[in-house]
Amino acid sequence: MSAETPAAPGQFTRRRLQFRAWRGTRPFWAGLFVIFGGVPIMYFPYAHLQLGHLTLAMSTTAGAGSLIIGVLLVVLGVSLWVQKHVRVFAGVAAILLALVSIPVSNFGGFVVGFLFALIGGAMAVAWAPGGPPEAEPAQDGTAGAGGAPAAAAGPVAAPAAGDADTTVLKPVDEVGEPNDLSGTSPANGANGRHSAG
Repeated sequence: MSAETPAAPGQFTRRRLQFRAWRGTRPFWAGLFVIFGGVPIMYFPYAHLQLGHLTLAMSTTAGAGSLIIGVLLVVLGVSLWVQKHVRVFAGVAAILLALVSIPVSNFGGFVVGFLFALIGGAMAVAWAPGGPPEAEPAQDGTAGAGGAPAAAAGPVAAPAAGDADTTVLKPVDEVGEPNDLSGTSPANGANGRHSAG
């Protein structure tokens, strides 16, 4: 694209919406907080403050440890963006590195880096991917039994075939019937010895 060629109208809006969609599918803010936590932890031990003609060097004996902790936090933050399935590992590792940075790196980058890394790690562990948006049923204005919409009057749809974490529970017909959800009762001939569970 040359300097004379104007950008396509709406291109900024389209890119912004693409970034928003990408950001919504991963723990973006957790990764950003972890990165912001790693930068002061690795920067402050090597910083030289100039006060007039006086140079104040913050070099400590644990400078290498601070550098390693800071670099690891930045790598964990980037990995939260790139590989969202490592969020629990990266979150726990960020929390542990933040705690280790307190004695190693000038109170965790003067507590700033410690707090950012700790909060970012907690956000990474707590983040859960959202489900796909559900298609809304058409509103035709008909009412089912009891004034409920007609779509809600029918049976509940079964989950998708690929969703192994969801089990459809069947209601118990008789009051005295045992409700054994494990499938290992003497009534069905399975005692659980040959099940891989």
